[in-house]
Amino acid sequence: MNTDVSWELYLSLSGMKFLEFTIWGAWAPVLASRILGPLKMSGKQLGWIYATLPLACILAPMAAGQVVDRWCSTELYMAWAHLLGGLFLLGAARATSFVPLFLLMLGHCLCFAPTLAMVNSLTFAHLPHPEVNYFRIRMWGAVSWVLIGWALTLWRRSGKLQVRSADSLILAAICAFVMGLFCFTLPHTPPANTGSGALPFMKAFSMLKDPNFLMFMLISFVVSTQLQFYYLGTSRFLEDIGTSHATIPAAMSVAQIAQVVAMAVILPYTFLVMGFQWTLAAGTAFWLVMFLVYARMRPRPLIIVSMALHGLAFAFFFDAAFLYINKVAPTDIRASAQGLYTAVTLGLGLFVGTQFTGVVMDHFRRDGKFLWRPIFLVPCWLLGLCVLAFIVLFKG
Repeated sequence: MNTDVSWELYLSLSGMKFLEFTIWGAWAPVLASRILGPLKMSGKQLGWIYATLPLACILAPMAAGQVVDRWCSTELYMAWAHLLGGLFLLGAARATSFVPLFLLMLGHCLCFAPTLAMVNSLTFAHLPHPEVNYFRIRMWGAVSWVLIGWALTLWRRSGKLQVRSADSLILAAICAFVMGLFCFTLPHTPPANTGSGALPFMKAFSMLKDPNFLMFMLISFVVSTQLQFYYLGTSRFLEDIGTSHATIPAAMSVAQIAQVVAMAVILPYTFLVMGFQWTLAAGTAFWLVMFLVYARMRPRPLIIVSMALHGLAFAFFFDAAFLYINKVAPTDIRASAQGLYTAVTLGLGLFVGTQFTGVVMDHFRRDGKFLWRPIFLVPCWLLGLCVLAFIVLFKG
């Protein structure tokens, strides 16, 4: 951390990042066990419940960005959004049928999704030299995901957390309430827009008239669609090559550990040398190499180690992208611009990617078994094209 960032500001912004991701990390890894177990829902119903966050990322960030760019301070919006989202989570913990659970999780995600962009816009509004300082604040989001996952594992083994019960949703609600109250202590971030002229979200869309920005958004969309091959395929793939079910969560935490290392040690130095273009290309290339190792299907230790590339890629790609948005967006629409990027990638990209990955996995399935080599070669081709596009067509 640079000396021009006070410890008070560093701890405030780092605490914000840490608490933000405890909410998501508390329910996402284990809620499926409750849905498929005691609630006896179908895989299709599971898919729709887990699609609530991508759907919310399509619908909510742009509208919320409009609010904080023009009418409401960012920290107050986040405070009330998290407190309301916590109430939806408590309701979801009591739901035992599909429609109520889907609607309550959608309500929570509509509150939560805009804050994924707002924690970035608030950070950039107060952080001097974000190209250097941002990564060591952002890393606490990855740290919290690892810690909340380990906490869930320890509670599961102690018998205090019943994975098939609603305890994970209650824990997520508690995290949401803590985050909501913490937001009242964040640095004041008033609306930057004066209220005249075009609406902020319309001005954000107008940025697409810039061919370079349009190319950046198109490539980012394609890259984000391919990430679902990791999220939907890795767990089953590891089981099929002989990894025990109990050790899979620990094995996959390699990615988050690598992400922390990338943001704490690597990116603060390499980003200034590589710039936006080559950092984004490198992040995409990390995913490409990981899927090539997956497609090789041996040796198993190398496959597990290769998951560290997902953590490196996530840090290089998404965090460099958030910095790029902050760099090119006018000051008065930065929240809306971050919201637009979130909607395109974490929203539309992940949702389309879920459907695309499902089609590919079904196509390469024989007698109930997945043909993993051709499955993982599909994202290799598309990610390879995206690497070339960043190098040839995008000028950061």
